[in-house]
Amino acid sequence: MTGGRRTQAERDAITVEIGYALFSAAFGAALVFGAVAGPAYAFRLPAGVRDTLTGLGTVLAAALFVTRVVTVLVRFRQVRDLEHDGRVQPSQPGRTSPDS
Repeated sequence: MTGGRRTQAERDAITVEIGYALFSAAFGAALVFGAVAGPAYAFRLPAGVRDTLTGLGTVLAAALFVTRVVTVLVRFRQVRDLEHDGRVQPSQPGRTSPDS
């Protein structure tokens, strides 16, 4: 919706989508960091290797976090715009779709 005020339902949908984007990004980043840097803490590795794995894990986790947040929010905006333009019907719980 451009230029007008958003309804409460639209504001709620945006809030939920932002929360989902942040939570799923944080979860994915934690998994990536743990997978890459975890061995540095689980095993006795030389300091250089430990620092490299921790640094690489941090960089990959940060990149994944940013990428995930951006893709979730861009996809949400695209779907919202399609619904607004009438090209896609918003989901209607309890109703069957014409394809079923």
